[in-house]
Amino acid sequence: MVAEKDLEESLDTLRANAAGPVAGVFGPASLTWQIDREAVLFLGAGRALLLQLAHPWVAAAIAGHSRTLADPIGRFHRTFDIVFTMVFGSLDRALLSSRQLHRRHSMIVGEMPETVGPFAAGSRYCANDIPALRWVHATLVETALMAHDLVLPPLSAEERDRYWSEARLYGALFGLKGDDLPADWSGFVAYTKAMAQSETLTVGPAAREIAAQIFSGARPWLRPPRWYCALTASMLPERLRAGFGFELDAGAIRSADNALRWIRRVYPKLPGRLRYVGPYQEAQARLRGEAQPDWMTRCLNRAWIGRPQMDVRGK
Repeated sequence: MVAEKDLEESLDTLRANAAGPVAGVFGPASLTWQIDREAVLFLGAGRALLLQLAHPWVAAAIAGHSRTLADPIGRFHRTFDIVFTMVFGSLDRALLSSRQLHRRHSMIVGEMPETVGPFAAGSRYCANDIPALRWVHATLVETALMAHDLVLPPLSAEERDRYWSEARLYGALFGLKGDDLPADWSGFVAYTKAMAQSETLTVGPAAREIAAQIFSGARPWLRPPRWYCALTASMLPERLRAGFGFELDAGAIRSADNALRWIRRVYPKLPGRLRYVGPYQEAQARLRGEAQPDWMTRCLNRAWIGRPQMDVRGK
């Protein structure tokens, strides 16, 4: 488990390697900023969520402690607020977000209501468990690159190694230390492949119910379009896709292919003001010394994180 002292040790290491107080953990020269600024990464949001739900502890924690089903938009905003503040926030704001996440996780403990995979009914789960955190971190890193490569030129082998070295810094914000994560990109790929084949990832009833509610549930006006559901399903390992009950018929595959074809043609031509997420644009404004983001960035921030400004001076 990641205790508070463990988190602070990780943050001390991160602070020593950060880009700077204003630039934050990664800064404008990083591949992390280059990749995570792309709005097209939203194509992978469903995949990352489903992979997290495939871990029985994560599914039980979300079912028992989250308002995802009652407030899916709020869940979306809270998740992206945490992620983007860690990536694009000033150093102080990124560290504050890390501590807030740890405190929230420290309250998420409970017992498995039923046996799922290797996790027996009555066994204890904790959101600050290192293996569970490692898996959540992995889903974010792997899916970001997968979504990026669906639309934009893929990263080279050297760039992937560099991206992973930066992702290890990102892991420190979860309280994960160097020994908790693979040393290089090839090790990371081996880890994700082993996890995809292991019983640790088992789609249980709670995971299926949450996924069904989100992708085809009681709020038709929030239901993702058919092409997005098909694309999400196609990005999952076959074993987990079957576990969630997703079927890919010819029509669904065709709808996803048509959508991707259109996105690949249009997205790279968009101006940066529309293409890049609001928190990235706020970070650029901060580096220029601007006191607050302009009206358009505030509007984009509301869409992505549910509030107009990521960094609030003096807080």
